[in-house]
Amino acid sequence: MTSESQTADYQNRRWQHIRKLLERSGPFCHPDFEASAEILNFIMNCCKVLIVGAGGLGCELLKDLALMGFKKLHIVDMDTIELSNLNRQFLFRRNDIGLPKAKCAVEFVNKRVPGCEAVAHHCAIQDLDEDFYRQFHIVVCGLDSIIARRWLNGMLVSLLQYNDDRSLDQSSVIPMVDGGTEGFKGNARVILPGMSACIECTLDLYPPQKTFPLCTIANTPRLPEHCIEYVKVIQWAKENPWGSSTTLDGDDPQHVVWVYEKAQERAMKHGIANVTYRLTQGVLKNIIPAVASTNAAIAAACATEVFKLASSCCVNMNNYMVLNMADGVYTYTFSAEKRPDCVACCNSTRVMKIDPDATLQYIYTKLCEDQAYLMKSPGITTVINGCNKTLYMSSIKSIEERTKDNLKKKLTDLGLFNGADILVADVTTPNTITIKLKFETLDVDMTK
Repeated sequence: MTSESQTADYQNRRWQHIRKLLERSGPFCHPDFEASAEILNFIMNCCKVLIVGAGGLGCELLKDLALMGFKKLHIVDMDTIELSNLNRQFLFRRNDIGLPKAKCAVEFVNKRVPGCEAVAHHCAIQDLDEDFYRQFHIVVCGLDSIIARRWLNGMLVSLLQYNDDRSLDQSSVIPMVDGGTEGFKGNARVILPGMSACIECTLDLYPPQKTFPLCTIANTPRLPEHCIEYVKVIQWAKENPWGSSTTLDGDDPQHVVWVYEKAQERAMKHGIANVTYRLTQGVLKNIIPAVASTNAAIAAACATEVFKLASSCCVNMNNYMVLNMADGVYTYTFSAEKRPDCVACCNSTRVMKIDPDATLQYIYTKLCEDQAYLMKSPGITTVINGCNKTLYMSSIKSIEERTKDNLKKKLTDLGLFNGADILVADVTTPNTITIKLKFETLDVDMTK
């Protein structure tokens, strides 16, 4: 057998299982599916998939998609490889420590999977513009940041186009498959921007960041986390052997060991058990330690959904899957509902009901704490007589100093009126959001 015939035989055998899915119909196929040999050609040579994140989930996703036949893969990640990554991010080796995750992952997969043409982007997702994201057929996320998810969700929503009758142009929809893990728990979901529930529609599904009251950790600790947090917040500043100017680094083994030992001493004093090195790392970095098997399971679910979207060989999940492997294995899927007033994906004017006597502080607090917004540090501007006016912005110190007195003023004193628009920018969204104020007398204190 010649080398050319050997290559052809290898290629036929290599994709025979995927061909069975794509070249014949079946009872579980999508209603619009038409079996064809051209589908595999599209997956291998045309379909462009963006993987966001090259950590525990990202490594699994890149490997899974490459082995499924996807060649036009791009992966973006701003981090570099650390020693603690090596126990679960299997595309990296000790010699890679300090190097960009995205580049090392791509080099490894391109070398091990013949024909793969993965491309790395070592940068933040915010550094890439609309034209970059518009080129992809599907985006799949393996992120550990809710803010990054919200920003990417906002970007894909901003790419939507609408017809003259305000109906969605479905050709502008770029599906997003999102996965997340916390220890032995994980989830996977399919988001069709403008059509199904997006990240902003379901913000209440994400747990708030865990914090401990200072009085509890200082006076009445009850949990091992309280002891670790006490050392982190109080003892480090007073006693750390590296000097008061040294910042506590959760990735530095020496720092972690020091906190671990001090936390053990405090735990013994108060009769508290289960202070471990791994728990100490988790508290210091404000994370739940990752589990490789959870990453593998969730990445497999996400990669399967990407394959379904690209081929239409099967109906996609509808639309949120939860996995819990803490006690046995339990999973279920439910349909997260789209919010008609979603701040990101609703194709209508966003309205905020507000009392005429309210202060700007009330609006700022509402933007940060109301479940419909949950922003981090919103900047608020408006347009008065055709000119932009910054009402408040905390992200730039000089502007914050100049505008902080506005927080105490009533909206009417700032030139805002019933029906006025405020423009809100925040790290959770790539685009400025316009909100129309609707004055109504409400039975709440609007001065806070």
